[in-house]
Amino acid sequence: MAFPWIRMAILSGGLMGMGYALMKATAPTPEQTYAAMAPDLRKKVDANRTARLAQEQELKRLIEAQACCSSVYVLSTTAHP
Repeated sequence: MAFPWIRMAILSGGLMGMGYALMKATAPTPEQTYAAMAPDLRKKVDANRTARLAQEQELKRLIEAQACCSSVYVLSTTAHP
């Protein structure tokens, strides 16, 4: 008798589905986690978030400035035969 591949696949998928449903039902959302934090931890999280956003904006500004200058450089180098 051959191994019951179809039955095994259905049972494995069902087990994984049950695990995923259990995780979604019991794990808190990021908003719930933030609301449950102590006020001093919230201040640290807010400070880290603010610093990260400032760093991302600075990086975006540098990338845009570099893209602007590199396109000018490419145009000036290709203009000479």
